[in-house]
Amino acid sequence: MRIIFMGTPDFAVPTLNALVAAGHHVVAAYSQPPRPAGRGKKLQPSPVHLAAEAHGIAVRTPVSLKGADEQAELAALDADIAVVAAYGLILPQAVLDAPKLGCLNVHGSILPRWRGAAPVQRAILAGDDLTGVTIMQMARGLDTGPMLAKIETPVSGKTAGELTSELAIKGAALMVQVLADLAVYPPVIQHDEGVTYAHKIDKAESRLDFALPAVEVERQIRAFAPAPGAFFELDGERYRVLAADVVEGAGAAGETLDDALTIACGSGAIRPTLIQRAGRPAMDAGSLLRGRAVGVGTYLG
Repeated sequence: MRIIFMGTPDFAVPTLNALVAAGHHVVAAYSQPPRPAGRGKKLQPSPVHLAAEAHGIAVRTPVSLKGADEQAELAALDADIAVVAAYGLILPQAVLDAPKLGCLNVHGSILPRWRGAAPVQRAILAGDDLTGVTIMQMARGLDTGPMLAKIETPVSGKTAGELTSELAIKGAALMVQVLADLAVYPPVIQHDEGVTYAHKIDKAESRLDFALPAVEVERQIRAFAPAPGAFFELDGERYRVLAADVVEGAGAAGETLDDALTIACGSGAIRPTLIQRAGRPAMDAGSLLRGRAVGVGTYLG
């Protein structure tokens, strides 16, 4: 097939690679424009941008697809289908209609649960046992289009980073499978029952709320690992908690209960196992405490 690929972050790269490996002709890759990154704030192309260039695929990075010129350029590619994975831009109806077979999306949830921008993080925060990937025919609306195929996977203690990587690989394989014989995957209309929305993550959500039960605090840690990183503050310094165990313990919310950095929560306690001070590499809690003692009865928030 002649395919337009549209994606931006690491999540989308396996799908692009799989399309190329399957022998499809990716006529162009659309990605969000390069953004300032790093200490020097130099413009950095997206992961999809770099992957497409490595395959010799032409890359387009419009700020928007609302303009007539951009829409005409896309239509001129004469694509059979567009494959979209975490592109990050709204596709106007003219873009959805341009490819002969429309646009298919790789979405990181079991629709209609967790429509929206942050399905992986929201699934972890909610304590879902299962999540997965849905291949969806795109339509107007937020992830409301008909579904062609789904695959499930357990959440089971995974971080957002781990789960995103797993879903990216599963989604890439499923997309190639669907494209191999579209007739086998008739679209199934989404119903309103069971709809939830995965709103974009606000950085303020990554501050640990020790008033919550320990199991929910631990979910918060996994949902924001590796980025932006769930954190607490101590003496004005921010500490990112990247992994923690739920343990027994009782005390005031945010109070340290022992010399192993066990922290009381609304019920139960957590014990960080991987932690990071600002500007330093991640380390186990024991290594942190050898360089920065935190006494029993200290309050973290």
